[in-house]
Amino acid sequence: MQLVSSLVCLALWSSSAQAFYPYAPEWLKANLESEAKRAASVDSDGHAFEIQQREGRPVASQEAARLAAKYSNQGALARRKNGYAVTTATPPTTSDAAGINQDGTDYSYFIQVAIGSKGTKLYMLVDTGAGSSWVMGTDCTSDACATHDTFGSGQSDTLSVSDKDFSVAYGSGKVKGKLATDTISFAGMSFKYKFGLASTTSEEFKNFAFDGILGLSMGSGASDNFLNTLASSGAVKSTVFGVSLSRAADGGKSGEIKFGGINSAKYTGDISYSPVVSNSGDWAINLDDMSFDGKKSGAGGKLAYIDTGTTYIFGPATLTDKIHNVIDGAKKQGQYYEVPCDSSKPITVTFSGVDYQIAAKDWIAPKDGDGKCFSNIYAQEVVKDSWLMGATFLKNVYAVFDKDGKRIGFAPAAGSSGASSSASASASSSATPSNPSGSSSVLSSLSSSSSSLGPTSNSATPTSSPSTFSTQTSGSSASATKPALGLTGQETKTTGSSGSSTASGADASKTGDKDSGAASGLHARGAQLASVVGVVGLLLLL
Repeated sequence: MQLVSSLVCLALWSSSAQAFYPYAPEWLKANLESEAKRAASVDSDGHAFEIQQREGRPVASQEAARLAAKYSNQGALARRKNGYAVTTATPPTTSDAAGINQDGTDYSYFIQVAIGSKGTKLYMLVDTGAGSSWVMGTDCTSDACATHDTFGSGQSDTLSVSDKDFSVAYGSGKVKGKLATDTISFAGMSFKYKFGLASTTSEEFKNFAFDGILGLSMGSGASDNFLNTLASSGAVKSTVFGVSLSRAADGGKSGEIKFGGINSAKYTGDISYSPVVSNSGDWAINLDDMSFDGKKSGAGGKLAYIDTGTTYIFGPATLTDKIHNVIDGAKKQGQYYEVPCDSSKPITVTFSGVDYQIAAKDWIAPKDGDGKCFSNIYAQEVVKDSWLMGATFLKNVYAVFDKDGKRIGFAPAAGSSGASSSASASASSSATPSNPSGSSSVLSSLSSSSSSLGPTSNSATPTSSPSTFSTQTSGSSASATKPALGLTGQETKTTGSSGSSTASGADASKTGDKDSGAASGLHARGAQLASVVGVVGLLLLL
């Protein structure tokens, strides 16, 4: 009976690990209690907004604010402005650009937009893994909405709310409401857009500064596709955008997204492009390999989903084991990898024959409460047999998403150590993925099932070849200090204007579906079903 109970718990945990699940590492928790409210944002003309970061995740402070609002209004939710601390990006000097703000911990990245006739300011997560866009509505009754800025008819004379339902599922919950149309303004551009106006959101959104999600996937979602609307508006000549994510350790103010072109001041060297391989509208390209200290891991030959709405790097254990096998001193602990805190060498990832370096300060998390360090590359198969590359990688490059050319380009971020070409591959690689059926939309976020800590019994041993790093098998206290799996911006299921439920940007045969963005990353659908079916099978066998 005890075994049956354990299996049921495992089923519940594995199913919840498919969606938007943000839970904080120990090093991040230390900042929660002292989180300061963000200062009022400054934008004089409303034309360009930066991508900004928050100063820590709101847990205790936000809960206190929620309770104060609750009891002072006899249980009614009190509407209040977004009080999260935000690191505001430096205003861009180039045209058609918006500053990307962040939360001060490299956990989530978002721009400020103005919506409606009165220009209501809202933060929206920049999420290349999401096909749906939405903001919290003034009629939202969820606790998360009480701590965020919201939008409704009282904020605009031009808002048109339809009777068509809007719903996006993230695995741990969902956002739902009605589709609405109004003017959206940012980066010097302004046009009509149909988006979701949420009346219900899941609890996870209390942990993030953004008030909604801006879906930048090429695939379809529950709302109108943003890139298609941008192109048809005539605001830009080409459907391309360049992204530069800031690093909190460097001040967190350099983030920027430029539409219709690129900003050469944000990168060094040349931009090398790789063709988009996914047929479902996902920003997915082939990964050649990953290496460390000159040692190739053999973790390539797979699809890599490039997601600005995901915090870290995720992949199947068979792949994440390989890269950690070549890192001296790495020790596996379930889906986590303890690594030497004093390592200063970068991890190298190769796309289309060009190497890009992930700095040690990005792939190694700060020390936890026990003085241990863990890798920011996690053994979590968010997308079947594929990699999910989030901010851990993207902070090191300037990324160009070219919808017209169906390609993604990278160049070393300004101030980084640069890139080098491999003689064995072309910079315009057209290689096909080793497992095309394994590709899927990756735009949702992972969410913790019950706490901010990982499971204590997840061993996740590789199935391909013996591991050469040591595996820690004893000591229950180790799991209590493991870093959290950050935000992942992936939708699992959407209901749009047609009223039917669909997988966001992916075929039914695919396992991951990325479109909601949890900051911290925000992705995967079929894997959830597979895990539940597997456990049910075991229960029937017993």
